[in-house]
Amino acid sequence: MGPGRGPMGPGRGPRGPGGHMMGSGEKAKDFRKAMKSLLLYMKDYKIGILVAILFAILSTIATIVGPKTLGKATTALFEGIMAQIQGTGSVDFDAIGRIILIVLALYVVSALFSYIQGWLMANVSTKLSYRLRKELSEKLNRMPLKYFDNTTQGEVLSHFTNDVDTVNQSLSQSLRQLITSIVTVIGVAVMMFTISWQMTLVAFIIIPL
Repeated sequence: MGPGRGPMGPGRGPRGPGGHMMGSGEKAKDFRKAMKSLLLYMKDYKIGILVAILFAILSTIATIVGPKTLGKATTALFEGIMAQIQGTGSVDFDAIGRIILIVLALYVVSALFSYIQGWLMANVSTKLSYRLRKELSEKLNRMPLKYFDNTTQGEVLSHFTNDVDTVNQSLSQSLRQLITSIVTVIGVAVMMFTISWQMTLVAFIIIPL
């Protein structure tokens, strides 16, 4: 095998316009096309993804409702202490206990939904990654020898490892975090308005400052 040929030959690497070598960290030439292809792959797993999104939303809602429910226990305790000081009543520990049990149930449900959502997304991302690697392997076997002359081993391996792992992590982690963050922001804003819309408006005015 002569110079400049083969997996370890000099002068290798993917070449851009003018014959210049391209770096392995360059972005996709057509991002929209790449996203469209990924969405087409995800279409086969849309039921699992939608169910996972639903569980993520429910888990976040349960987490948001928890503190407000716990606030009722604080209010009941404060009112009971004040009534006891004034001699008009006492602390209703039974009511406080029921509220605490409700809060615990909310957090348990939130953790359960979060676990189910994580399991579903991990299952979907694993299947999708396996399919991508399988199709990459099949396509690689059909590539002409010229492709291997102009492409480094590192870049080929990068497609099998880094690129597929990025898709895997995006589905199993990034998508979950995105959904959770959006629902949390909306849910907290709604909860703040239900507690005191005046203070909420003041907070929104101060935040940009």
